[in-house]
Amino acid sequence: MKTTVSDTFGTLVFDDRVMRANLSAKVYASLRKTIDEGKELDIGVANAVAEAMKNWAVSKGATHFTHWFQPLTGITAEKHDGFISPAPDGSVIMEFSGKELIKGEPDASSFPSGGLRATFEARGYTAWDPTSYAFIKGKTLCIPTAFCSYGGHALDKKTPLLRSMEALNRQALRILRLFGNNTAKRVVSSVGPEQEYFLITKEMYDARPDLRFTGRTLFGAKPPKGQELDDHYFGAIKPGVAAFMEDLNEELWKLGILAKTEHNEVAPAQHELAPIYSTTNVATDHNQLTMEIMQSVAAKHGLVCLLQEKPFAGVNGSGKHNNWSIATDEGQNLLSPGDTPYENAQFLLFLCAVIKAVDDYQDLLRISVATAGNDHRLGANEAPPAVISVFLGDELDAVLRAIENDVPYTGTEKTVMKLGVDVLPKFNRDTTDRNRTSPFAFTGNKFEFRMLGSSNSIACANIMLNSAVAESLRIYADRLEEASDFESALHDMIKNTIKDHRRIIFNGNGYDESWIKEATEVRGLLNYRTTADCMPHLLDEKNVRMLTSLGVFTVDELRSRRDIMLENYCKTVQIEANTMINMVHKRIAPAVVRFTADLAKQVSEKRAVIAELPCTYESELITRLSALSDSIGTKTGELEDAVIALHGVDDIIRESELIRDTVLPKMSELRVPCDQAELLTAKSYWPFPTYGDILFSVK
Repeated sequence: MKTTVSDTFGTLVFDDRVMRANLSAKVYASLRKTIDEGKELDIGVANAVAEAMKNWAVSKGATHFTHWFQPLTGITAEKHDGFISPAPDGSVIMEFSGKELIKGEPDASSFPSGGLRATFEARGYTAWDPTSYAFIKGKTLCIPTAFCSYGGHALDKKTPLLRSMEALNRQALRILRLFGNNTAKRVVSSVGPEQEYFLITKEMYDARPDLRFTGRTLFGAKPPKGQELDDHYFGAIKPGVAAFMEDLNEELWKLGILAKTEHNEVAPAQHELAPIYSTTNVATDHNQLTMEIMQSVAAKHGLVCLLQEKPFAGVNGSGKHNNWSIATDEGQNLLSPGDTPYENAQFLLFLCAVIKAVDDYQDLLRISVATAGNDHRLGANEAPPAVISVFLGDELDAVLRAIENDVPYTGTEKTVMKLGVDVLPKFNRDTTDRNRTSPFAFTGNKFEFRMLGSSNSIACANIMLNSAVAESLRIYADRLEEASDFESALHDMIKNTIKDHRRIIFNGNGYDESWIKEATEVRGLLNYRTTADCMPHLLDEKNVRMLTSLGVFTVDELRSRRDIMLENYCKTVQIEANTMINMVHKRIAPAVVRFTADLAKQVSEKRAVIAELPCTYESELITRLSALSDSIGTKTGELEDAVIALHGVDDIIRESELIRDTVLPKMSELRVPCDQAELLTAKSYWPFPTYGDILFSVK
């Protein structure tokens, strides 16, 4: 009998169904309290869970286990240990203890630490995150964990994410209690990250050193046809891509990843996958797994999955839209309008908390998506600008204006809205258009943060988003708990928030140059174009105060992250620059020179037969190619000098500024004559597949 999706879904996950079936009622109840309420895990319970987890994994063919964690490399890490232990009779037994489940000790000095760990200080710890289910990958039981140093510093993205979720939970519960909700035990943020990617053939990938070394093309002339006809978006999926998507879905579903939507994106060879929402830490784990499995499944089909944000110039890059919301453990979405005045007042307060958070911490949200790759994408035609704003839509904006000005709302019910006293009109969830140009758009019962790059871990953005909203809620709760008249204080707070943060709300075209001018010169919004511009602001006093007071980061952890991200930015661009230099010297320049020489030889041979032949086309082409060769040589030398100038710079901020101001511009300048030469050089001479070859290679 043919298996169905429901038969295979989650078969490689130690999920709630498996726990119910394999744990005693007492152990299961205790574990659920740890998962649902954050209760401390008893070692006896841990031993029972470990034994059940091992038996289940072995029955699925697993031979090893690993603490699966997310260091500051941006990818995942794992060290495999076998279940086997020696028996007295010379055989082996399969063992796995609660201690091994709860804690591991990987080497902490070999991962980025920003100075938190020295090479000789190797000890680090991984700690089980029981809220994210263990799973089997290959023959290994993977246990999602947090990663910290011997001194307790977070060396990963999971630990501060969990801290930010807890900070949001604490402050949101304070607000709910003020509204009379005494039954909700937890408030959690949920995320559904849409993942964009490119698929190209392995043959094309292997023939491009820039793709192999950097993930993006550093040279490439625009092909005759790209995305101009809009014929790829939502178009019929090619058989080769459909086969990849089918296998990808199957692998994701086995791991309990709720992959739901798949389609062609705007650019040729570009596609998208979107999952159903999960709790933020689970969604983060799942997205890291999704990116890894995309690449492994692609390899089985003779394809390569590109996750770099801007792998091809002149066509759309790839993003990752972070659909974020918050809800109680009772299922109430706190960003969803209600049916009663109190429900709507509560909705508006949480909405205002988000608006205030985005305005107060624009810099942190920009920092959370800052990478060398994403810098190429932000502000282009497929991505929002680097200026952050909030899109609410016409109806909701009209409601907020009515509250702000104490005037009648002219929608379905005309009344001055004293929140919690007079009737607030009922909102429909989807009464507004979607704004693809907005970095941060309200879409009915959630916000869509569109600035993330396709290779980004979603942990960074959600750490900052959770924390900033938690800070807004903390300020609100402090004031409302002391208020003598709750309803009046609530009304004034919402009104003042709208007034104080009106500048961040923008419902227009984010691509319009007049908006960028208005945003920066009139509204005073930030415009950090590059990673070098924004990353140093992580340590601004207001950011350090907020993130440390909520317990999300320590000062040392923040400083280390600033240095790690800037170092990654510098190394990434230097690798790209050196790759360009290498490609020019070894392949591009020789190809152009050889083609030019052969043309000259052909002209000479023709004139040897007929001396008066003008050979106008060939002569003009030789002249143009010779000029381009000279320009390529000059620009390559300038780029080499810019890279050499970085040597000996021991201040990471200064180095990032030199990268931004000298290296990247020189890279752009070198690309121009090389791409022009590509268009003039015979295909048989050009050493690399062209954009036309690559983008239309998958059948």
